[in-house]
Amino acid sequence: MDTPKVIAYLKPTCGWSQGVRAVLRKYDLPFEDRDIINDPNQRQEMIEKSGQMLSPCVEVNGRMLTDVSGEEVEAFLLANKLVSANERQPDSPLNQPCAHEVPESSAIQFRV
Repeated sequence: MDTPKVIAYLKPTCGWSQGVRAVLRKYDLPFEDRDIINDPNQRQEMIEKSGQMLSPCVEVNGRMLTDVSGEEVEAFLLANKLVSANERQPDSPLNQPCAHEVPESSAIQFRV
């Protein structure tokens, strides 16, 4: 099985991006981690290649997966026989939003 070429357009601390990284580490896949927050050129390249602005985007052997979770990347890799299934647990949740996208819980108010 040939190692796929992977370019991942990710945010440094986003939950979705961490999930993508976790999948790629789970399968020991080397990848280019392109920071779309601190490098505007990388963000622009992602937008031009994917045709949209949402991230993460992961390019695998020239095929762009847009706005994906780690679960979706893993499913793609397995379905296309780019990796073999293994029992290793990922080191981060695979399908978790960025911290600023998690709904805040509201306090329960009791009336007396």
